[in-house]
Amino acid sequence: MLPLLTPMSEVAGRMSIQVGSNYLAKHNGGRGVLLDGTSTVRGGKVVVIGCGMAGSNAILAATGRNCTVVAFDVSDAALERVKKQFGNKVNAMKSEPSTIKEQIKDADILVGAVLIPGKQAPKVITEDMIKSMPEGSVFVDIAIDQGGCSETSKPTSHADPVFVKYGVIHYCVTNMPGAYPRTSTLGLADATLPYILKLVDLGLEGFISADPGFARGLNTYKGYYTLKDVAVALGKENMYKNFSELI
Repeated sequence: MLPLLTPMSEVAGRMSIQVGSNYLAKHNGGRGVLLDGTSTVRGGKVVVIGCGMAGSNAILAATGRNCTVVAFDVSDAALERVKKQFGNKVNAMKSEPSTIKEQIKDADILVGAVLIPGKQAPKVITEDMIKSMPEGSVFVDIAIDQGGCSETSKPTSHADPVFVKYGVIHYCVTNMPGAYPRTSTLGLADATLPYILKLVDLGLEGFISADPGFARGLNTYKGYYTLKDVAVALGKENMYKNFSELI
């Protein structure tokens, strides 16, 4: 569990369906599908890859609308959790390249929510998969902060949030929660305050010694990387030292 990332993942996950639905509008370059449908017209289709905190919140937002929802994960435990929480509102499936490609070829919104803590996100979505999607469909890459989970992803900003690749609208904004700073700040403050109080009371070295979980979250100290995966991802393995070597 990553308690400080949780509120940001909640915002980004729920936001992914909102922005995806917005860009489906014809005047925004989308295919003109109303995600919710109507009383006589079937709603759209959402595919979510990754059922962690962000992915689960994307699923939550999608199931609140009258649309088809398909979710993928490599973890049986994650899939069971999704099935238990959402029941028959979601078709939860094991992640396999061929199955993902089959499901996204008629998707209106594809959400990439793959996370490996401390490492770059794997490219589970290939160019061929994106090419197979309908023209005017939308891909939201929540994993872009970790490098993105698609071969077609590149970082964008809130000022210029989308680009089109192979006819698919890509929304790859880094720091998605920044679009809703009031909600995001309150959520982050609520999650961080208990740690801040302990840090003030015990000091950095005392807090880390007393709380192994907090110690695993320390990335840098005294000019060194203290989280090996971060050092490796940045090509700085020679600058890695365990925290215990620095105190």
